Amino acid sequence: MKELINANDKYKMNWIEGNTEWGTVKCPKGISVKKTSSKSGDIITERYTFTNTTDKDIFTSLKDISIYTPFNDDYTCGAKACMTTKCHTHIWCGENISYVMCLRMGGEAPHLGLVLTDGSLSGYSVERDFEKISNDRGDFILHPSPVALVPNESFTIEWKLFWHNGKNDFYSKVNKLCNRFINVSAENFVLFSGENINITVSPNFDFSEVQIKENNKSVDYKIENNEIVISTKADTPRKYSYSINIDDVVTHCNILVLPCLDELAKNRCHFIAENQQYNNPKSKLDGAYLIYDNEEKHIYYNREYDFNGGRERVGMGVLIAKYLQNHDDEVLLNSLKKYIKYLQNNLVCIETGEMFNDYNYDNSFTRLYNYPWFSLFYIELYKLFGDKNMLEIAYKIMLFFYNQGGEHFYAIEVPIVKLVECLRESGMTDMADNMIAWFKKHSDYIAETALDYPAHEVNYEQSIVAPATNILLQTYIVTNENKYLDAAKIQLDVLELFNGLQPDCHLYETAIRHWDGYWFGKCRLYGDTFPHYWSALTGNAYSDYGDIIGSNEYKKRADYSHRSVLSLLNSDGTATCAYVYPTSINGISANYADPYANDQDWGLYFNIK
Repeated sequence: MKELINANDKYKMNWIEGNTEWGTVKCPKGISVKKTSSKSGDIITERYTFTNTTDKDIFTSLKDISIYTPFNDDYTCGAKACMTTKCHTHIWCGENISYVMCLRMGGEAPHLGLVLTDGSLSGYSVERDFEKISNDRGDFILHPSPVALVPNESFTIEWKLFWHNGKNDFYSKVNKLCNRFINVSAENFVLFSGENINITVSPNFDFSEVQIKENNKSVDYKIENNEIVISTKADTPRKYSYSINIDDVVTHCNILVLPCLDELAKNRCHFIAENQQYNNPKSKLDGAYLIYDNEEKHIYYNREYDFNGGRERVGMGVLIAKYLQNHDDEVLLNSLKKYIKYLQNNLVCIETGEMFNDYNYDNSFTRLYNYPWFSLFYIELYKLFGDKNMLEIAYKIMLFFYNQGGEHFYAIEVPIVKLVECLRESGMTDMADNMIAWFKKHSDYIAETALDYPAHEVNYEQSIVAPATNILLQTYIVTNENKYLDAAKIQLDVLELFNGLQPDCHLYETAIRHWDGYWFGKCRLYGDTFPHYWSALTGNAYSDYGDIIGSNEYKKRADYSHRSVLSLLNSDGTATCAYVYPTSINGISANYADPYANDQDWGLYFNIK
């Protein structure tokens, strides 16, 4: 199959596109494959039958058999074309219960779905074209679950491709097309110690036998209205993997339990202060918060942008400044003061508000992303110390940002509401009014541009749409002008499409990102990062919108999004900058937490904020 186009689609979008043709199969020597395809109305059924043609048993591993399904998920054409001709691909390989939900990036139906109707899938891999850098998610490869085949024995993978109108319609149609489907839902997929793990398993068929295990131990459950309900106290922080078998239909879900948020924040802040702050009076980096290599157990700096002494790593300072507003901790306070001294000797001009890209006032590369982050840091310092000088620096940084053309830039985490509120409460009303004028210019540009986003470090991505949404929502909050809320709704509809609903702590309400492990990680491997901490920017938008319209649904979705990024943190305070989720990337084994603790602490900041 070389193209798949809905006959009624006015854009004539081809939903499959890649370097390897759809349906290409790779499998070990001695296994043959027979492929068939049929169509009934708008539904395509594809069937792959694998047979052991040798006189010996064959055992396979997860990556041994590959079926290529190159859904058209990339940003190579730019944002405007992405809206109508590209899709977000949400994959769930849950053994017998497996599916792919594709959503057109602009949100307009029809959308494409795939549901497994025979066989078992246990993982997916990706093949990337590295010449396209961060703009192509790659060709997707679905892996059948490992099998053992005696001579002449066969097994089958069958799925149906169908059109749907969005997330709710997708799951409704999956439930109809697969006559032995199990929906698995949870109250939360990331929990804090002491909360309850509440899971509901809903088969769409009458059943007689139920086996549910966690860590190879049987789990207690109740059956209510043909649903299996699991409820247990989450006492021990760890990953809980539930194996579910209902009348030989097998699937699973993954829950993560962390220490209570306060303990998690304390452990992380102390790890930063004690392991990630450079202490060397002979170096100008003295006091900097830097990368920590969890594999080799040492601090690390490199002048390469994403490993340097500035940029995203200010998130460590923001986190500690926020934490100290509610906790007395001399160790952290002394660490923070040393970091402030480092910043003011290396990264920020407190007279003008100019921000530098690396220590020693190095601006050989000018980067507008840096400005809002450091402005926010100084706002948090003001809230910690009550020092108006800190607030003036925050103001100067944002003023410098806008004087450099910032109103045309989709910066991440612009502190609109915080800055205006703090300036007003401090009596700096002229500065507050000036900032509001700039924020309105910024929002007017975003509203006018709508969905024709300008390219940034990636042609199109979640952290272009999320800032657009956040800036508009925050400007509405400080101005109460409905035009900004109306414009934000347009952005929010598109932003939601980046998030999937798979029953896994790495995936549920986690926005698609697929390059951060390469740019910020030690392993330098491109591939889906589930999660990456900027995924929680969507949660920030959900939270603001929920507050504005009084929606508990959006507040709950915000909580899901915020919690989802906490799997980047460990109970002992160690952390990872990215979890690279696929089974493999271009043949290299993945599904790992990168060894570098780099810039992930923004996610924890969003949670304690």
